[in-house]
Amino acid sequence: MTTVDGARRSWLRPAAAILASALFFVPLYYVLVNVFKPGDLIAQEPASVPLPPTPANIHAVLTRPDGLFWVSLANSLLVTLLSIIVLTVLSAMLGHYLARSGKRWTKVLALILLAGLMIPPQVILIPVTEVLRLTGMMATLQGLVLFNVGYYVPFGVFVFTGFIRGVPVELEEAALLDGASRAQVFWRIVFPLLRPATASVLIFLGVWIWNDFIDPLIILGPSQGTTVTTGIYRSIGQYQADLGSVFALMFLATLPVLIFYLALQKQFVKGLTGGATKG
Repeated sequence: MTTVDGARRSWLRPAAAILASALFFVPLYYVLVNVFKPGDLIAQEPASVPLPPTPANIHAVLTRPDGLFWVSLANSLLVTLLSIIVLTVLSAMLGHYLARSGKRWTKVLALILLAGLMIPPQVILIPVTEVLRLTGMMATLQGLVLFNVGYYVPFGVFVFTGFIRGVPVELEEAALLDGASRAQVFWRIVFPLLRPATASVLIFLGVWIWNDFIDPLIILGPSQGTTVTTGIYRSIGQYQADLGSVFALMFLATLPVLIFYLALQKQFVKGLTGGATKG
């Protein structure tokens, strides 16, 4: 009986993994095959393999007269890069303070940040738009970056806090005895040791901000600016849509974040496990 149970388990896990992978791959398959297929065939045969493949959809998107893709790409790159850079710096500094400080009120601050992780962004979106309108930052890229920083900083803080608690405090004490300032200790001693945690924060927040749709749509407005996600939305008309261009936009929108993930994947899992097990 034990041998039978072992045999069942030996094929059950690979079968479950293959099934889960297939379910995740189906949407990707539809995008890939329809990017290189003429638009009139997409509605008729959405799952068929494009034979022969054609780059006409990608060429049409890249050469649109209104430059929708290029404007959307530039805005998304600017918003995402500024957001994750500011978030990484603030989260690392605040995480270091929470990990090293023994004051009681830091626990209250940690609870406030934890509450921020529990609140969906859509719940606070309307109050945030009122604040941005009062400060004159509504319908601006700066306002969208500020919203991203304010909402996602709790996640970064908790990742860095868990990882910093595993860094020996003796390293910092030795540097202080040698005459280094606290800022020098953090940036020259502590922060270089946080590369795995930094990679995890950059990947998670970069993907979340890049894929965000409702927040850029509301904050920037339909006529003031666009990102890659809202650009796909704008490319669909009320009564008709060029499906070839839509699939090409989706394909091109995934390439930058995919390259970004592949560049940092070596540090990704290490950062997650380090932040989860240390402390």
